[in-house]
Amino acid sequence: MLASNQTSVPVISDVSFAELLTDPYPTYKRAREMAAIVRIEAANIMVATRYDDIMAMERDLETFSSVNPQSLVNKVMGRTMMRKDGEAHARERKAIEPALRPGAVKSCWAPRLEVIFDEVMAAFEKDGAADLFHALAAPMAGRALAEVLGFRDVDWPTMALWSQSLIDGAGNYSADPEISRKAEEAARGVEAAIDRALPHHRDNPNSSVLSSMIHAEDPHTLEQIYANIKVAVGGGLNEPRDSILTLVLGLLENPDQLERVKADPDLWPTAFEESVRWISPIGMYPRRVTRDIVFSGVRLREGDQIGLCVGAANRDAGRFAEPDRFDVFREKKSHLAFGAGPHFCAGTWLARHMVGRLVVPRLFARLRNLRLTDPGAVRIQGWVFRGPTTLPVTWNR
Repeated sequence: MLASNQTSVPVISDVSFAELLTDPYPTYKRAREMAAIVRIEAANIMVATRYDDIMAMERDLETFSSVNPQSLVNKVMGRTMMRKDGEAHARERKAIEPALRPGAVKSCWAPRLEVIFDEVMAAFEKDGAADLFHALAAPMAGRALAEVLGFRDVDWPTMALWSQSLIDGAGNYSADPEISRKAEEAARGVEAAIDRALPHHRDNPNSSVLSSMIHAEDPHTLEQIYANIKVAVGGGLNEPRDSILTLVLGLLENPDQLERVKADPDLWPTAFEESVRWISPIGMYPRRVTRDIVFSGVRLREGDQIGLCVGAANRDAGRFAEPDRFDVFREKKSHLAFGAGPHFCAGTWLARHMVGRLVVPRLFARLRNLRLTDPGAVRIQGWVFRGPTTLPVTWNR
């Protein structure tokens, strides 16, 4: 028997998986109003959707652990640092951080990203119309990630294919054999690219992630390199790609805000933060319950899997006024688009610079009267990973 102030995990069973992919926010709102933890039947997972609850979980890694031997991420990518806690996680993260610190972003990556941006823009800016997903966001994110990781011979379409295949494999709970095959093929491709690049980085220490891994005080083993580069390929491409598109979309849908931001360039970083709060590119990540516990009135059992739904927490009306609205000028409050605690996204500073200080500001500066071709043609998809999948625009040539 449960005590009167405790409850079993409630279930949302009348929402299809297709509805989640199309628009998860009504379901998130229902879940927040129901309980701290709710099971979404169509996704076969229990989720936390409230901002304060997720912050409490992130402060208690002993109870809500990243370590999960049964995770599909382990199967597809290996034992990544994303599925480790404590000293094991800290050692591996410390080895990659020099490549991604603000100083490295400013001194090394910023100039290289400018070159990539100019080359990507040159391919389409004279056309007068484009789908920014394919023309700008995907090549920019793919080329930037390959550069930062230290791959020497991988083009952006291959990076995009690997990223999607690994993401799909890590979420393949239906055990679809074709998804598994593509994920395994991508994993082998990443490993081969690493093998080709490592001799150069061993002989020529540099600012790349691969170089940082092998020249660290506590260097990565080859197994760790394989695993952590795969997880970087899986998650490190879609986040900047989707946040580029989301920021452009939010501003084009709110021309008054766009004009104010263009008039005050110091507002671009704020606009970026609002974009990833509004539509969080990485909307959920898992934790494993390590002991029986009553959490915020909900009875949980050891071994339960909980999805920390930061995409929902970032639209929690208890924290953000009118949370479904894109508003660069809302009251400043921290969000969870980059996670929290020890697993706070290591690529945050790179994404902030690339999207909020380079790509989107210069896009609007270079394309006169940039506007949506047809607002009805814009498509946004996903819930674990969410972002625009089409963004057709036109501009004055």
